[in-house]
Amino acid sequence: MRRLEMILSRLVWFVPTMAGLVVIVFLISNVIPTDPVKVLLGENATPAQIEAMRVKLGYDQPLWVQLARHFHDIVSGNLGTSIYSQRPISEDLATRLPATLELTLTAIIVSVALGIPLGVISALKRNSLLDHILRVVSVSGLAIAAFWLALLLQFFFAMKLGVAPLNSRIDGFGPTPVTGLMIIDSMLDWDMESLHSALSHIALPALTLALPAAATIVRFTRAGVLDVINSNHVLYQRAMGLPPGLIVWKYVLRNALISTVTQIGLIFGVLVTNAVIVETVFDWPGMGTFAVQSILQSDHKAIIGFTIWIGALIVIVNLLVDITHSFIDPRGSR
Repeated sequence: MRRLEMILSRLVWFVPTMAGLVVIVFLISNVIPTDPVKVLLGENATPAQIEAMRVKLGYDQPLWVQLARHFHDIVSGNLGTSIYSQRPISEDLATRLPATLELTLTAIIVSVALGIPLGVISALKRNSLLDHILRVVSVSGLAIAAFWLALLLQFFFAMKLGVAPLNSRIDGFGPTPVTGLMIIDSMLDWDMESLHSALSHIALPALTLALPAAATIVRFTRAGVLDVINSNHVLYQRAMGLPPGLIVWKYVLRNALISTVTQIGLIFGVLVTNAVIVETVFDWPGMGTFAVQSILQSDHKAIIGFTIWIGALIVIVNLLVDITHSFIDPRGSR
């Protein structure tokens, strides 16, 4: 019952959250001293052409009128047309969403696969040389800038060693599109060549996103294990003579992962934000590159559309994390 109330409360806050995002992004877009009409028409446009286009796009109206029109279009399901691509913004975002989802989900899987075991090991070997090394590495991982790490991995693995592609998403035409996720579609198509190509292309951008995220997961997993390992119920399991490995992975880890699972939801938002930079560096055809192109073109409607889609995606992921949290936490809702 409490779980259902939690879900309903999150859904109730969805609309005001999205509305707040639209207002903030709209105001920021209009503060930037760049005229999207001049960017669209180019330097050779006459004042009459600029004024006519401004009227056509509605930029001659007061800000509150433009904002009201934006809200009306959004509620109607119309995000407008992109100045950059001259196509419906929803169509552009829908085309690019699978690429961003595949990159982000792969990065989360890699970060969890690295972070949780290393966090457990660090806690079990507390104050040992291995623990100190893992703590230094995790702190260093948090301090690494995404664009610098992306360029470093590109230079070393793609340009020097030649073991990974420099950019793009896949070689050739790829598998038959079903989900839009190249890795899954390649497996569904049983196309091993496309699967190998998709994995090799996603390796460097996913690793760029995953390493800082894994550092966060290591720290929170370590702290969670240390909090639980000396609790009464764990001492009881030890007194019962259960194997140490069973105690750690079955009894300690479930309680220790409560804060880690919460952090994964927050990490998803950070990964999507960093994906804007990483996709640009690796020429990954996702929503991040679309956002950068929209910003450079001062395409206000496209920027707002991107913000709405990303905001909705983060809200949904955090809702799923809260539901997972309620199942993991033994004190969760019933």
